[in-house]
Amino acid sequence: MVDRLTKQFSAAQATWRAATAVGDDGAAEVATATMDALELFKRDLGAFGRLYTFLSQVFDYGNTEIEKRAIFYRHVVRLLDFGREREGIEVSKLELTHYALRYKGMSKPALVKDSPVPLPPITEAGAGAVQEREKARLAEIIERVNDLFTGELSETDQRTYVTAVIKGKLLESPVLRQQARSNTKERFAASPDLPQANQEAIMSALDAHTAMFTQALNSATIQKAVRDILLTYGRLYEDLRGEAASDVSDE
Repeated sequence: MVDRLTKQFSAAQATWRAATAVGDDGAAEVATATMDALELFKRDLGAFGRLYTFLSQVFDYGNTEIEKRAIFYRHVVRLLDFGREREGIEVSKLELTHYALRYKGMSKPALVKDSPVPLPPITEAGAGAVQEREKARLAEIIERVNDLFTGELSETDQRTYVTAVIKGKLLESPVLRQQARSNTKERFAASPDLPQANQEAIMSALDAHTAMFTQALNSATIQKAVRDILLTYGRLYEDLRGEAASDVSDE
């Protein structure tokens, strides 16, 4: 079983690499789906074993077949070594070296006597699912930029500054566009023009945002126009309702 699954993953990985090299997005997407499914299958095996180990301590299933399956899965998971190269940022081997604590105030939980809130039962193993590629990339970006800046800056502030403001300025560079078209990603990353362009983008963004900030702060007309744009075209109301619904579901 391990040999069959490993070969299936290796074949999909080779297909993905070849398709990526020639720009065949369709074949690359199919190969990626196969690799994602195999990785999810491995996580499901582990989730089954963990859940069974926990529940079997408090409940006698009276079924040796489930016990045999749990033992088998436990050994299979150890032997399945799926290590494909992903496009984008790879953060699976990052180590936590430091963290920052910020005081956010104190809150007193409301405990009502004689009104216990029952804990919900286990309904799923919790293995998760394969994330959409854009969501996974967004999570990786947030993780990487989270500690870049200090002060009371939200994740949205930091992510927007890096992925929209600075990136937008870099996309305006004809030199970088030409180099990206003519080189591999590795060779482009080593371009001597990239650090200088990045610095110029930071300075240009500062000038532009300072000018807009000054004008908007001193003009009620501009402030109203910004609100109108966000409400009419920017989906401000719809997105706020979506965030509010998400907050309620999390609670």
